Amino acid sequence: MSIEHFDVLIIGAGLSGVAAGYHLQARCPGKRYAILEARSAIGGTWDLFRYPGIRSDSDMFTLGYSFRPWKEAKAIADGTSIREYVRDTAREYGIDRHIRFNHRVRSVTWSSEHARWTVEVDVGAGEERVRFSCSFLYVCSGYYSYESGYTPSFPGREDFQGQVIHPQAWPQDLDYRGKRVVIIGSGATAVTLVPAMAADAAHVTMLQRSPSYVASLPAEDPIANAIRERLPERIAHRVARWKNVGISLVMYQLCQRAPGLARRMLRSGVARHLPPDFDIDTHFNPRYDPWDQRLCLVPDADLFRAVTEGRASVVTDRIRTFTKAGILLESGKELPADIIVTATGLQLLLCGGIRISVDGAAVDAGRTFIYKGLMLGGVPNFALCFGYTNASWTLRAELASTYVCRLLNHMDRHGYRQCVPHPDESMLEPRPLLGLTSGYVQRSVDHLPRQGSKAPWYFRQNYVLDLLAMKLGPVDDGTMVFSKGARPLRRDGTATERPRHADAHQDAEANAAPASGRPL
Repeated sequence: MSIEHFDVLIIGAGLSGVAAGYHLQARCPGKRYAILEARSAIGGTWDLFRYPGIRSDSDMFTLGYSFRPWKEAKAIADGTSIREYVRDTAREYGIDRHIRFNHRVRSVTWSSEHARWTVEVDVGAGEERVRFSCSFLYVCSGYYSYESGYTPSFPGREDFQGQVIHPQAWPQDLDYRGKRVVIIGSGATAVTLVPAMAADAAHVTMLQRSPSYVASLPAEDPIANAIRERLPERIAHRVARWKNVGISLVMYQLCQRAPGLARRMLRSGVARHLPPDFDIDTHFNPRYDPWDQRLCLVPDADLFRAVTEGRASVVTDRIRTFTKAGILLESGKELPADIIVTATGLQLLLCGGIRISVDGAAVDAGRTFIYKGLMLGGVPNFALCFGYTNASWTLRAELASTYVCRLLNHMDRHGYRQCVPHPDESMLEPRPLLGLTSGYVQRSVDHLPRQGSKAPWYFRQNYVLDLLAMKLGPVDDGTMVFSKGARPLRRDGTATERPRHADAHQDAEANAAPASGRPL
């Protein structure tokens, strides 16, 4: 079997994978690359999820790409608009020509002897097995399972005579007009579904075990739109982008440093949109501090408006059992339902469940440390894309791609074939990768890489600091180990040669962004 070789293979053609393709073309124009996509379309999350009302929970000036301005009026955009934006970007820059659809990666194996990855792929419905090889592997497949969402085991579920649906597998022919709907959950999906379904359903009830923080923002950003009227398109996009980056950073820092004040501000924001007698503390005042879990965003107060108008209601209680006609709660109250939607979260899955091995040894990601938030300690020529939990995913995704390109250019300049971040675990204090208390995170914490207490093993949640580190920080930082030869590169890094530094001019050149790159 002949094996097609690429300089770089990208896994995933969603928001992150398209960004990776763009930056690779712009900053490493000599590299031959392909994008392997398991599904039949571009878009990732925005192609998979099709439930009513699906939209962004970040503004499109930061969720959109730095290199392609968002042109629509709404900053909080619907899923269809985002999906078309990603696909149009891929077509405009010729990235779509590099995508191999219906290519599901099953396993990847690194050979230090040959300094390359072998990638096992199932192609098409028949799952024909093919192989590719590459010198560098970049995984942009997201962080959750595309096969199914998470649904707890509910007592009596088999007794319920209506439909039970998870938003990740939404039936496109579902008719909920005039039906009684109960949505179980209190996260971003639930607060999106409630107002969307309430427009046509008889009534929608959001049933939550405990509340989440919810904030309302205008769907259209009046300041950003005013900026776009007065400045050239690309300049206006950058100004609006940085405005929103600044606002999100200030809000996050406020929540971290003054959680009591942040709680009062968020509560006050909810109170402005609900009737005076509404029990806010029961339904919208969580026990945890702001940003211990993700903050839910609703555009133009649509959730609160549906509740105020009586088309929707919020119930905070625990489920005792499903019944034939609905859900019986611990309080003794029964919620009648024709349709139950289990908006109960995702199943986190690193690298799409791909099996990873290095020189014959399987890699257990849960035992690795993450380097700069995108590489695994002891795994050569490999990167994966993680976004922020407190800001737009794309901000971090583009920084990751920028760093990968800097790393590739540095290796080319010095003739290196292999690179591996080498952690000194005796100096690291293991911490969970994602600092959230959300159920979907806690269920998977042992399967995710760990972070340390110090850079470069610390996963910052700060775009400005990451921007400086990724674009201006040294590539050869004393932690990354390089090798020119094809001799085995041990997982602990001890058998590799440390690079001999070139003259000062070469060092400065290696640590500067390539001239072909575009600033974020």
